Amino acid sequence: MARIVRIHAYGDASVLKLEDVDVPAPAADEVQIDVKAFGLNRAEVMFRNHAYLQEAEFPSRLGYEAAGVVVAVGADVSDLQVGDAVSVIPPLDIARWGTYGEVANVPAHLTVKHPQTLSFVQAAACWMQYVTAWGALVEQAKLTQGDTVLVTAASSSVALAAFQIARSVGATAIGVTRTRAKKQALLDAGATHVIVSDEENLVERVMQLTDGKGARVVFDPIGGPGFEALTQSMAQGGILLEYGALSAEPTPFPLFTVLGKCLTLKGYLYAEIVADPAALARAKAFILDGLASGALAPVIAKTFALDEVQEAHRFLEANQQVGKIVVTV
Repeated sequence: MARIVRIHAYGDASVLKLEDVDVPAPAADEVQIDVKAFGLNRAEVMFRNHAYLQEAEFPSRLGYEAAGVVVAVGADVSDLQVGDAVSVIPPLDIARWGTYGEVANVPAHLTVKHPQTLSFVQAAACWMQYVTAWGALVEQAKLTQGDTVLVTAASSSVALAAFQIARSVGATAIGVTRTRAKKQALLDAGATHVIVSDEENLVERVMQLTDGKGARVVFDPIGGPGFEALTQSMAQGGILLEYGALSAEPTPFPLFTVLGKCLTLKGYLYAEIVADPAALARAKAFILDGLASGALAPVIAKTFALDEVQEAHRFLEANQQVGKIVVTV
């Protein structure tokens, strides 16, 4: 028996239950890990709230990320062995391979022997943020030296990953945050500039920072009424990657701005990279190189113990953090 976090119904953080569960042996293409830490993601809050792309089958596990030690390998697995320290690239099913708990079975091809310089807490905070940001900025937008990328929801772990990736390729990263409370922390975390949207005119400030050219790349998980200002802040021929829908308000389509600037607006999902073996291999190589060199370094906002998982979710929903929330096991 292992202590596993499950939900038996949709709802607030109180539906997260820590239960004793028999975890089966790994399937032929899986490994079983003794979980030392797992990272939290907003997708898991949305799943818990019945606001996600995937439906739960109760009782349901959940969780995308983890780091730990391999304790069993499936029959078809040859490149991992018992005792390996590993971390998990989030698979495409939040429930089937749920990572919240003491033990998890995960796909072997998404299990990585991370650099030994990383702690389990750091390793559990890597893959969702860096694969998401790399896939959008490097793989799809072709961000390169001299470019400017405008990043909203700037205190999220994905945004911080975007700052680090932008810096590693020689681009300028402009973070957008609502209040000045997190401004210095965002600069410390790698943003080249930070715009406080409650105090500054976004379009005017971006144009000042880019000598009137605008940002060639925009990376946004919010949508909603602010979408139009984002397009007005863009450079001619720029690309906007929309990877979320955090705003509950309608998102306008800025037709004349899109036409006048010949913009590309693209919906983007992390799954595009995970489902493409060649792209995933490129992501792993880039991220492992960055982690080994220190160019990529996950920012940990706060850690919680396993029996504090409800409190960890509430802290995530309070939007006070800068960086990743991790639960230790």
